[in-house]
Amino acid sequence: MIMQEDKIVDIPAERIKFFGGPGKMLLPCPATIAAVIMSIPEQQLMTTNQLTKTLTAQFEVEGTCPITTKNSLKALANDPNQQVAYWRVIKSSGGLFSSFPGGVDGHAARLEQEGCTIDTHGKAPKVKDFGQRLARFA
Repeated sequence: MIMQEDKIVDIPAERIKFFGGPGKMLLPCPATIAAVIMSIPEQQLMTTNQLTKTLTAQFEVEGTCPITTKNSLKALANDPNQQVAYWRVIKSSGGLFSSFPGGVDGHAARLEQEGCTIDTHGKAPKVKDFGQRLARFA
């Protein structure tokens, strides 16, 4: 089930170490993820790590749930009614998402249309020199 609105909850006891301490955690909905993605300029990228950090700062919480973020991103990518450049979000390693439409090949094709080069020599395909394409936000 995909949430239709954001929720802020206490960080669960078993996740306190992951987040570095107790506090509040954001569970972002697809619309919130879409709003951040729309701020990524064409031919630039954002990692999932950057995405969660951006949301953490925006909502003034101690952390953003990476699982809920990934699920909302996947829902957004697979919603035919959405016109959001979801493909501009990549894994923190520069890797591509198999959960996007068309799988890794579909993700690669969208990125290549925006001028990215995909490195297929490693264990998994990733965006070549992706660090140079990361969007910078103040």
